[in-house]
Amino acid sequence: TEGLDGLKDRLLEYKDMGAKFTKWRAVITIGENTPTNTCIGSNADALARFAAISQDTDLVPIVEPEVLMDGNHDIKKSEEVTYLTLKSVFSKLSEYKIDFNGMLLKPNWVHPGKESRQEINDEEIAQASLRVLKEVVPPEVPGIVFLSGGDSAGESTGHLNAMNVLDDVPWQLSFSFGRALQQPILEVWKGKSENIEVAQKEFYKRVKLNSLARNGKYERGMENE
Repeated sequence: TEGLDGLKDRLLEYKDMGAKFTKWRAVITIGENTPTNTCIGSNADALARFAAISQDTDLVPIVEPEVLMDGNHDIKKSEEVTYLTLKSVFSKLSEYKIDFNGMLLKPNWVHPGKESRQEINDEEIAQASLRVLKEVVPPEVPGIVFLSGGDSAGESTGHLNAMNVLDDVPWQLSFSFGRALQQPILEVWKGKSENIEVAQKEFYKRVKLNSLARNGKYERGMENE
């Protein structure tokens, strides 16, 4: 992205090319003295301005405030920062009069830092994540599509499945994975033409497993089938 300046003109160009959705990512890092309220607020404001410009051009904004897994913080700290971040984001979205029915939210899981040694399971991640979402996300938002945030393919699918098993939420809970969809395929393909077919089969499997998780019907044993 080139920033918010001139964004409307660029979005109109992309719309003419067939675009239907837009996405803006804001990164929040947990550290000893971060994030500050100023950091959270300025990122929330940028996300809301992006969403407003997107809706003004009849495109659907995917709002992505990502609290990174980097660090040694525990899941409680992740829950606290994710809550503060999303609360600020939706406050700004309301301020900019965003139509919640015409947007998607792409958040992180509530998750211990990668350098943390805290052991956690899918259900605990799902419970912590849903606690935050139920507190701050309006029911009018049609869908929440999770980012994988550096978790492996299997871990990400497991988290998503646990969310949909618990369910009891007004939104559709789905996925918008990058690495967690692509990495296993890249490892199989290795850039070699003779591996294309097996890589395509691996991609089909990965998408199918996430589709099952989307409905709470995924099981870890399916990874080996």
